[in-house]
Parts: sequence; C-alpha cells; structure tokens
Amino acid sequence: MPAPETRYAKKGDISIAYQVVGDGPIDVVFSSGVISHMALMWSDPAANAMFRRLASFSRLILFDKPGTGFSDPISGSPTVEQRVEDIRVVMDAVGVEHASLLGYSEGGCPSIVFAATYPERCDALVLLETGAKWVSTPDYLPELREVFDETWARMFEGAERWGDGLVLGALFAPSATSVPGSLQVFGSAERICASPGMVMAMVRANMLIDVRAALPEVSVPTLVVNRENTMVPMDCGRLLADEIPGARLAVFPGEDHLLWVGDWEPIVDEIEEFLTGSRHRSDPDRALATILFTDIVSSTERVADLGDERWRALVERHDEVSHAEIARYEGRTIKTLGDGFLAVFEGPARAIRCARAISDAVRGLGIEVRSGVHTGECERRGDDLAGIAVNVAARIVAKAAPGEVMVSSTVRELVLGSGLEFAERGTHALKGVPEEWRLFAVVGDGRTDARPVSEVEPGIAALTPGPLDTMRPRDRAMLAAATRTPGLLRTLGRPLLHRQRPWKRRGIKAT
Repeated sequence: MPAPETRYAKKGDISIAYQVVGDGPIDVVFSSGVISHMALMWSDPAANAMFRRLASFSRLILFDKPGTGFSDPISGSPTVEQRVEDIRVVMDAVGVEHASLLGYSEGGCPSIVFAATYPERCDALVLLETGAKWVSTPDYLPELREVFDETWARMFEGAERWGDGLVLGALFAPSATSVPGSLQVFGSAERICASPGMVMAMVRANMLIDVRAALPEVSVPTLVVNRENTMVPMDCGRLLADEIPGARLAVFPGEDHLLWVGDWEPIVDEIEEFLTGSRHRSDPDRALATILFTDIVSSTERVADLGDERWRALVERHDEVSHAEIARYEGRTIKTLGDGFLAVFEGPARAIRCARAISDAVRGLGIEVRSGVHTGECERRGDDLAGIAVNVAARIVAKAAPGEVMVSSTVRELVLGSGLEFAERGTHALKGVPEEWRLFAVVGDGRTDARPVSEVEPGIAALTPGPLDTMRPRDRAMLAAATRTPGLLRTLGRPLLHRQRPWKRRGIKAT
C-alpha cells in the first residue's frame, strides 16, 4: 500500500492532520488514544499491518488530535467536547456524511459522546480498550480503586520520567519489554511522541473524563473490545456493554494495551464481522518476514575442478556451517538449494549478520558465498515460503558479488541505527518483480557485539512526535526514517512487538 497522503482540516485557527486509506464500501473513523503520530504508526510493522487490514474492508480515516502528530500544537490538553468537534471537522473535510467510529483507549470517550450527539452521522461504534471514566469513585467501580490508583501512579511516574519508556513500553506494551534494550527504544519513541509538559497535561486531563451520562443515549450498534489483562480493567468494558443499549462485549487474551502488539488479527476479524457482517481474511498463513538467500559462487566450475566426491564433501561441510550460523542468529532454514540456502529471520539485522558470518566461515573452506536479503510479506505453504518477498530476495542474491551481502533499500532503512554500513549499488530491474529496486552492499558493522540474543533493532512503534529540539540524535533518525518511508514493513519479531514467530502465528477467536 502506498504511503497515505496527509491533508489538513481547519477548526478555527487549528489545522488537524488526517489521512484516508483504502476504498472499501464503508467509512471508518479511527479516534486514537492519548498520543498519536500517523507517519510513525505507518512505519511500525504491526501497526502498519493492522491498519492495512482495517483498510482492506473500509475507507479508513485517521487523524492526529491537536497537540500531537502532524496536527497543530496547542497550549493545553483538548477536552472531550473539543475532541468530539475534531471528529466532526475531519468527517466534514473528507466529505463523509456518516461513518462507523473506532474509539481506542482515551479516544473511546469522544467517540461515545459523538455517537450520542450525532446518531445520524454514526453508523456503528467500536470501543477498543477503553472506559467511560478513568478513576474509581464510590459510584464507579469502587472495588477497583487500588487497581486504578496503581495505574495512575505508574502513569504519572512515566510522565515525570518521559523518555524512559515507562508508558509506551512498561505500561502499554509489557510483553514487548522483556528483551534487554527495549525500554531504551520505547523511550526514544516517547521523546518523539510528545514533550513532557504536553504529556503531563494530557494525563491530568484524562483523570477528569467522565462520559457515563452519554452511555444510555447511544442508539447505534456497539461492540466493546477488551483484552483480558491490560492496564484497562475488564470491568470497564463490561460496564460499557451493560450501559450502552444492545452493546456486545468481545474479550481476547493478552496483556498489551497497544492494539498492534500481540495477536491483533482476531480483534480485527471481530471488528470486520461486526461492521460488515462477514470475515474476509482468507490468508491466515501470511506474515512479514526477512528472507535470506545464499549461493555458492561458481559452483559448477568447482565441481569440475574437484570432482563429484570431493565437491559433495565440501558442500556437506558448507551446509553444516550454514545451519549452525542460521540457528545461532535465531533463523529458520526453509530449504537447501543444492548450492545455497533459503532461510527466514525475525529481523533484518540478524539476517545480515548471519549472512556475513556464513561468508566468513566458509571462506576458510575455499568457498565464496554471496547473499541477498529482503523484508516483506510471505505466504506459508506447508514448511515452505512463497510470495513476492521471496522472489525479490532470490533476484537480489544474483546481483551480489562473491563474498558480498546485498540488500534491498527496504532492509537498509529498517536497520537504521544498527551499526551496519552500506554502499549503494545502483537501481536495478529484478526479473519478474515490478518496478525498479535500489540495492545496497553491506560493507561494515560498527557493533562490537553482534550476537543476536542482545540485538534490539530500531523502529519500534512510536505514536506521536514532540518538539524536535527535545529529541536526541537517535530520536531524530527514527522520526526521519518514518517520515521518509512511512509504509516500510518490518519483520514482526519477538524482541519488540510480540514474541510469537511469524510462521507460528495463532488465530484466537473472541469469547
């Protein structure tokens, strides 16, 4: 999917950035949580995939609320009433008379009020990981006071230490923080997302939200979605489903508040069926992955020189070395190709470093190997992989020189900040693959410890940007990459997104 064009809706003197993606038969407006940034969400692999999936059955409308993302800065946190007006202004700018609303996290509150205030403009309401009120009081979930108090304590600590990854990581996506270094990456994302002052203002404002009076006034079909063990207590979702006439509650396993971390596919399946009456996802075995092809250089000539028996022994030794390095870098061998390998990895930096390790190891055997690496969506066919990403990687390896690791421009962008160094090798037409591709050769690795177990690649989902003068060099690099190539897809790897390998993804139905 091409990078969405960003447009602006005017609300008085304030410009609200929005994007329209997809051409499905229904219009869907996504109201995001406390912070958002559309370019950075598109650059995150899981968020990218989730929004593309939503856009496969709808015309999806995204926007950054004022004070965040591409929208104009404002002096304080917007109120619920102002956020309701944001939704209306964006719909008017797009030319949408009526749409279904997806209200996520804090964005669920203005979505509820919009549905109650403008029922003629709201076809359906989906409330994702949200509640009508965010503090416990004697008349609102008093039994959860300690739970709410602990959450707010963590939220305030995270706001006071903005940039340490305590909100986007530890609180919103705990399953992604078990790998060493991940909190630093989340911290970089936080600094890009917003300034500490704006975040603190939003946190304090959210403590005052209370839209319970609007719940009985919602007359449109409503789906409430919660994961079981996130920062949003399940009772918040149950109360919404009980108080909104005819609403239905769907519960999914998981501990991550960020929708696109963990198993998001069953949630989107449920949303699609609720909004359209059916589920059209027919490819559950498709996933993003990094593909590595290796090839022994001049293998035909070597057979003639050595003879079949000696050559066979040499290839067996090559295979042993390659298998060992692929396992060391946590890849999976898909198949051997006679004089090379096809392997899949959870991250492009792993694949590159594995390819370099294989090349160095087999050189001592008197063999030169060339390698090609590409990241994209693949289709699982039994134990094999297929799809355009596999074809691209196969064509790239043919362009590599002996001992060289050649990668696509996609891979080069994805490993920004990893220490890997590249030299451009020009633009090439790859046989059987649409368009032309910029290729790069790996010429160095600035990391002193390239072992994969400690590898944390850059580019984890960031949600909203703050002032550039608050960013560190690494933050600027992340934001620049996301803005320059917002549609790039990274491998959905265990280290930072969800620890499930892409070829073992499960579908979990709602309960």
